[in-house]
Amino acid sequence: MSKKKLIILLSIVVILITGCSIHKLDNNLGSNIKYLLSHKTNMHNVNFDGYTYYLPKGIKFLFKEEYNSILLDKYDNKYYMYVDAVSYYHKKNVKYKVNNNSHYSKILNYNGKKGYIQIDEYKNKYFVQFMYNYTKIEAYVKKENLNDSIIEMCYILRSVKFNDKVLESLVGDNILSYKEVNYSLFNKKSSETFLDVVEKYEDDAYKKAIEDETIELNEE
Repeated sequence: MSKKKLIILLSIVVILITGCSIHKLDNNLGSNIKYLLSHKTNMHNVNFDGYTYYLPKGIKFLFKEEYNSILLDKYDNKYYMYVDAVSYYHKKNVKYKVNNNSHYSKILNYNGKKGYIQIDEYKNKYFVQFMYNYTKIEAYVKKENLNDSIIEMCYILRSVKFNDKVLESLVGDNILSYKEVNYSLFNKKSSETFLDVVEKYEDDAYKKAIEDETIELNEE
C-alpha cells in the first residue's frame, strides 16, 4: 500500500472512531458562534446547587459564589458571569432588540436555548454582552483577543445545565431570592452610558476594587 493511500485510510478510521468530522474554527465571529452553540455538550467541571457548567482550560476563578463569578482568561481579560436561575425556573422570555450601531449584535436561538450577543468597540477594546441559556457574561476585552474570548464564552454558556428538581426545591423554599443581585458593568436603572462604563472600568480604583473583590454589584 502506498504512503498516500495509508494516510487516507488512517484519516477515515479517525473520523469513524470519533464519530464526527473535524471542524476548524476561524476568524469569522458569526460562524464560530453558530457552530459552537448549535452543538450540544454534556461536559461540566463546575457544580453548584441547581446547575452545572464547563470551564475551559486556561480560564480560572478570581471570585465565585452560587450565581455570580469573575473569571480570568489567559490574556488577563475578566469575564463577569451571572446565572439567572430564577428566570430559568419561571421560563421568562428573553427580550432584546438588535443594535445596528454596535460592532456586532445578534439574537441567538439554538437547540431551544435563546439569548443574544452585543459587542461595542471603544479605544482598541471591545465591550461584550453575551447572554445565552439564562446566563450572562460581560467582558471588556482586548481587540486582538476578541475571537478567542467569544469562543471561550460559547463553551461556557452552551454547557450550563439546570437541575429542575433542585431548583424547584430552592425556589419553593425561597432560598433563591426573587431580586437577584448580579454582576453587570451596566446599571440599567441609571442613565449610565457605554462610555461611562468604559471610563469607570479603566479607573485604577475600580480595577483595585475588582482585585480586592470589594466591587459593588449592580441590581436589576
